[in-house]
Amino acid sequence: MIKRKLFTISIVMLVTASAAAADTLPKEQITSLFTQANDAFRQANTATDDPGKAKSLYEKAVLGYEKIIREGRIENPKLYYNLANAYLLQNDLGMAILNYRKAEKLDKTNSDIQKNLAFARGRRIDKVEQKTETKIMQTLIFWHYDFSMRTKFIIACISFTIFCFTLAAAIWFGRKALFSVIMVISAVMLLSFAGSFVVDSCNQATQSAGVIISPQVTAYQGDGPNYPASFKEPLHAGTEFVVIERRPGWFHIRLADGSDGWIPQSDADLI
Repeated sequence: MIKRKLFTISIVMLVTASAAAADTLPKEQITSLFTQANDAFRQANTATDDPGKAKSLYEKAVLGYEKIIREGRIENPKLYYNLANAYLLQNDLGMAILNYRKAEKLDKTNSDIQKNLAFARGRRIDKVEQKTETKIMQTLIFWHYDFSMRTKFIIACISFTIFCFTLAAAIWFGRKALFSVIMVISAVMLLSFAGSFVVDSCNQATQSAGVIISPQVTAYQGDGPNYPASFKEPLHAGTEFVVIERRPGWFHIRLADGSDGWIPQSDADLI
């Protein structure tokens, strides 16, 4: 079941996040938009006896959150989470999963984001199974998939600091078993998290992930509708993919099971 919890965010945090850009929304407007969007979301949650009113209020919340993100140039996991919840409660599965993924990208440790993303994925029409090799890798090197890039970088820095201090202590006080154990552990953590950080950085530079946002779309074997269809059935909202190649107006995508096809760019959005 979806958690309708609404994350509250410090206005100072929102304004600070947008301060780097000179042409962002004024602080007062960000404050007003955020307050109005939250109020609309809460009112929609209580309008259970009037679906039309609830839908209108969720749409108002969506517009407010999106304006803060787009014109305020703010990227915040809690803001994306609130936006995703509003979309999900409007039954817009594609936009909900897209924004849960954006929230997850910024904060992989938040359990509410993970739970609602899993709930939304469970409602998809397309049941695309991950390859067995991918599942095994996710279990064996869980830190690579479960931690954000920021967390990996911080842990790698801490591990490097511990290694250096321990090495200095070993040189100063002499080689001891405790120092050796600490150095080995910190070195392993440094290599694991630094390596994972580098891999993520390379993947972000060379690969883009996305989500289908249209109710359904036909995937073709080439970049045009004159090519044969790649699958017997269309793909539906919420299906996730990795972009293999881009051509004007088209994405060449690969699904979690390794299958691929071309879809119009207008039917999907990137994370």
